[in-house]
Amino acid sequence: MVIASKDLGKSLDLDDMASEEFLHLMTGKKLAAKSTPYAMCYGGHQFGHWAGQLGDGRAINLGEVNHDGKSWVLQLKGAGPTPYSRGADGRAVLRSSVREFLCSESMFYLGVSTTRALSLALTGDKVLRDVLYDGNPIYEKGAIVCRVSESFIRIGNFELLSARKDLDSLKILADFTIRHFYPNLKGQGKDLYLSFFRAVAARTASMIIDWQRVGFVHGVMNTDNMSILGQTIDYGPYGWLENYDEEWTPNTTDQEHRRYRFGNQGSVALWNLTQLANALYPLIEDVPALEKSLDEYRTNYLKDYHKMLNTKIGLTKMKGNDEKLNKDLHDLMIHTQTDMTIFYRQLSLFEVDKPSEHLRLVKDACYIGDVVFNENKEAWLNWLVRYACRLTEESKQEDERRANMNGVNPKYVLRNYMAQLAIEDADKENYDLIHELHELLKNPYDEQPEMQKWFAMRPSWALNKVGCSQLSCSS
Repeated sequence: MVIASKDLGKSLDLDDMASEEFLHLMTGKKLAAKSTPYAMCYGGHQFGHWAGQLGDGRAINLGEVNHDGKSWVLQLKGAGPTPYSRGADGRAVLRSSVREFLCSESMFYLGVSTTRALSLALTGDKVLRDVLYDGNPIYEKGAIVCRVSESFIRIGNFELLSARKDLDSLKILADFTIRHFYPNLKGQGKDLYLSFFRAVAARTASMIIDWQRVGFVHGVMNTDNMSILGQTIDYGPYGWLENYDEEWTPNTTDQEHRRYRFGNQGSVALWNLTQLANALYPLIEDVPALEKSLDEYRTNYLKDYHKMLNTKIGLTKMKGNDEKLNKDLHDLMIHTQTDMTIFYRQLSLFEVDKPSEHLRLVKDACYIGDVVFNENKEAWLNWLVRYACRLTEESKQEDERRANMNGVNPKYVLRNYMAQLAIEDADKENYDLIHELHELLKNPYDEQPEMQKWFAMRPSWALNKVGCSQLSCSS
């Protein structure tokens, strides 16, 4: 066992997570009494194209744990082939498993809707993988992550049944999902299914806005990687923004078209929801109603997105020029390669009557050199003065504003290089850094002065390093 989430285990009433029995359960070597493991069949659109049947190629649901009136599915990722492995080995490597464990737990503590990770264990096997799909495969250590969620049903589950015109099964799946995961929905028949679609859209929008808030880029938003519960799922070639860049995608497969870039995630979610609308159409048969629901997603997403941006700069009211204020800020951050996490966290220290003094903190958060920063110094000062004027229109006291900003702008995120350092140590059988980062990321909004070394910009060595700036779906 490399690491286990004791907090999650405790919340599920799982005892003795250090036992050999727990290890055997979490690596698929032993089954719980009366359990019937299964893999799920689904389809999906990948990079905008229908891929047909996909399914859990290496994810196996062990069963459910009941706690406090709710059921939680335990799923092993990397435990071996399934009927849907499509000729692959069904295994996962330590590299990708460390990333999945740390990121899913990090997202939970950031307040982002996500699946969880209960454990990460080695299998003792060697797994052949081509890290960058460049014809140079190597053997890596095998590992298994136990993922936890109320359900792992995806948009792709509905798509496949609809594509096959298996309307009886489509209705059964929709009824099951509504009954167990959307029990508050009212109505019957077509009205109920339309309400279900709108609820999925609302949850998805909320999730994406949180991604944008913390600077998370999923990297592979195919419809088979989209949870019907609006949870972040399938942590593959994800990444976190270092310098603010709306065009950035961590996925090497997406470098040419950048479909899944940071600034396009809200639009891709809308596209994916359109595919769900198509899949549910046989149950609803009302194109105008579905189109209206998609328009509502677009309208509500933009409204809530701009509201979120205001909270990041400490504004509680929406005023006419706020969108431009945020847009001008982002343009400056892009032009001066400003570290997103550090800039927003430091902005809470801004003093309304001393805007020019904040220039030093802005400069400290930029990856560009002195010459380029000095060329943009006047533009930054102009923005800070405008920002100061806008803050005077707020009723909040400075202490309250700072506390609110620090509650939405994390100090610590799982920067790409941090995960890579943990992976390299783990490959040498040293798991201390995995545990250190796990503890750090449990309190991402706290100051944690003893962890200050992680509140730092990306080191120069990580700029073009595989695993830091470049990632693939290889896992």
